[in-house]
Amino acid sequence: MDETKEILTFKVAERLTLGITRILESMPGVADVRFAEREPAEKRSLLSWEQKNTCILPEDLRDFYLTTDGFTLTWSVKLDNECVPLGCMMINSVARLCPLLQPVSLFSLPNAPSLADLDWEESSIDGELERGPAAPHFDSRSRIFELDSCGGNGKVCLVYKNCTPGVVAQQSEIWFLDRSLCWHFLTTTFTSYYRLMITHLGLPEWQYVFTPYGPSPQAKQWASLYQPLTFSCDLTPADLAGDFYINKLDPTKAFKGKVKTPAPKKKQSAQCSSGSSTKSQGNIGRPSGGKR
Repeated sequence: MDETKEILTFKVAERLTLGITRILESMPGVADVRFAEREPAEKRSLLSWEQKNTCILPEDLRDFYLTTDGFTLTWSVKLDNECVPLGCMMINSVARLCPLLQPVSLFSLPNAPSLADLDWEESSIDGELERGPAAPHFDSRSRIFELDSCGGNGKVCLVYKNCTPGVVAQQSEIWFLDRSLCWHFLTTTFTSYYRLMITHLGLPEWQYVFTPYGPSPQAKQWASLYQPLTFSCDLTPADLAGDFYINKLDPTKAFKGKVKTPAPKKKQSAQCSSGSSTKSQGNIGRPSGGKR
């Protein structure tokens, strides 16, 4: 009976992690791969969350919570015989799927600043230059819930935009809020974000790949070491402007054999040849003295 339960638990873990645990354990230097098993969330807790926040959970996220109430997978690397925590993949449980903007306390100051103060009406020029989906707002126009705290490097959020007070919100997206409080679009569905998280192995600052400035140099080094197939270090516009720093190699010139130029004939050789011909003619005209 216990063996059957262990087999079922292993199969569920393999389905949830998409086999990433075996891949991590086979990588050089990776150690202490841990997957925290959790019980499925109850349907009444999901209904309670929807009623409390006036939002409908996406179908794929609802199915995820009915399979496991949250997700945590961590792994470390060995450096000088010491395990250093590196990768972390996390999805908050239903109880921790809290609004990013907490209600104002009665004891707070009347003019205390909040995140809603960061919203302003964008000019028409900014609207024309803006590309992609419209960014969420920190006021009542958007309902934002935290999926992952990203170890203090930002927040991955479940966002409902174009909300009306008292009306149930249904359409959601996944966005990344960096440390400078700027929004960056990730995916339209939770399933797509979950695959991105697994693909990037939960490396530090992997969400910054979807930002204009990218991750830090240290995070890029970890990504190039443990994610060489999907990691690409593209040149920034500043790097592209300095083309004179790039060593451009022309294969047609670099691997082309040297052409030997014919050496010019010396004038002395020509004079010597003319002198020898005259001598030979003189010898022919004279009789030889050896035989008579």
